[in-house]
Amino acid sequence: MVASLLLSRVLGLVRDAIIAGKFGSDGFTDAYRLAFAVPDLLFFLIAGGALSSAFIPVFSEYLHTEREREAWHIFSVVTTFMSILVIAFIVAAWIFAYPLSQVVAPGKEAEWLPYIVQMSRILLPAQFAFFIGGIMFGTLYANQRFSVPGLGPNIYNIGIIFGALVISSVVTPGVVGMSWGALIGAFLGNIVIPYLAIRSIGVRFKPSLDLKHPGVKKVFRLMLPVVLGLSLPGVYALIMGAFGSYYEDGVVTYLEFSNKLMQAPLGVFGQSLAIAVFPALTQFFAQNRMDMYRSQLSSTMRTVIYLTVPITVLMFVMAPQIVGAMYEHGKFTAADSAATAECLRYFAIGIVAWCLHPILMRGFFAMQSTVTPIILGTISTAVFVGLIFALRGLGLEYRALPLAGSISAITLVILLSVAVAPKIGGLDLKGIGLTLGKSVIASIPLGLLGVAVAFTQFGQHIAGQKLQTLVVVGGVFLLGAWAYYFATRALKMQESDFVKRAMNRRAKSKEPVSDVEAMGSED
Repeated sequence: MVASLLLSRVLGLVRDAIIAGKFGSDGFTDAYRLAFAVPDLLFFLIAGGALSSAFIPVFSEYLHTEREREAWHIFSVVTTFMSILVIAFIVAAWIFAYPLSQVVAPGKEAEWLPYIVQMSRILLPAQFAFFIGGIMFGTLYANQRFSVPGLGPNIYNIGIIFGALVISSVVTPGVVGMSWGALIGAFLGNIVIPYLAIRSIGVRFKPSLDLKHPGVKKVFRLMLPVVLGLSLPGVYALIMGAFGSYYEDGVVTYLEFSNKLMQAPLGVFGQSLAIAVFPALTQFFAQNRMDMYRSQLSSTMRTVIYLTVPITVLMFVMAPQIVGAMYEHGKFTAADSAATAECLRYFAIGIVAWCLHPILMRGFFAMQSTVTPIILGTISTAVFVGLIFALRGLGLEYRALPLAGSISAITLVILLSVAVAPKIGGLDLKGIGLTLGKSVIASIPLGLLGVAVAFTQFGQHIAGQKLQTLVVVGGVFLLGAWAYYFATRALKMQESDFVKRAMNRRAKSKEPVSDVEAMGSED
């Protein structure tokens, strides 16, 4: 899962680098970014994380308690009903795309709205692919199949790259080609590939609208709070884009590029470990093995902290070099790069919190508890909006958006940690705090290394030289990773054993250790 999502993030960065060089940052690129808001709003309202978060625990409960036939019946009913609902919403959103574009991009001038509408209508059918793919991926996760779901985002990114390089040359304006590429990638990666995979586990789908089945009722009962709530992760991008649309052309693109860089570790470590641990947590809960549940949740959180603290430090210190190496070429100027790097620094503050968030949310959803996390998420959303207004008043302008997001993410993780502890009989908050403190101390050497490179005459000399910058950034990350690893070994951090075991397995070609051990749980 980590490997496939790492490839996805790499392809995502390649995709954005191609977009930056080919199209730069202007009103057209802003329109392309904002065009995703209408489909994303639809996805958030009717499915999104709500469906998978509600479906997987219920499906797993039936599957792991010897009720496999009923599990597949629930799959059939949910798929049938939600397919009808999604198609109806897509048609409605396609018809009302213009007024919806005014909602998601209230600050954009009228001349850009037709382009937002055009690309939104192209992207809307992709939401059906994401829905169908989501439920098939959820079924594969429940059956402990993780490799195929990781292909979906990769094929989706390849589709957008194809749209940027090929389709853009035959459509006007060229950015529209990326929308067609995204649509193609969505259907191939989220319907065709998972369908071929799910057949291998003996899928039993029979169209049904048996909405009275207890398992089906439970799925929709768990979904309802997620749909009705305004949880920060669900509306974060929508709020960011809406506020960003009030600034000059290009700002939405700056925010998007820097946000994507911040999300790279989120996808590789936060989401991958959350997806991997979710079936185990649902199984432990269904079998009433809460001791294993507590151990797995705590150890996964410690592992995420251990892996993401050094990334936070390096992204903050070397933001200009990272952005320059990725995006500064073609039509993306040095001024664009500097503005994007400023945003990245503010985004980087919240990396650890954003990576912990999906772990904690899965902790609640595995217990079939959706009300509490959504209430807390809605509170953090209110904090986010309030902070935007407050920080803008301090003169931060659009830079207030990523800073407000980071502070709100930290607030949300604290609230979730406090709330989940009594539900599972205690969370290892002391161990988690100790891991955080030691990780920060161990990051000091690599932080100093980053400062030495970024702020010395050498760092200034390579500015604008893409290949040299890329080599230097890669070298700092590699050297910094080794420095961090040996520092954590010196501090006797248990999580460093995870890295050591991984290297030993690779060197000696041993069989993989168990899931719980690989997460760094206590002996």
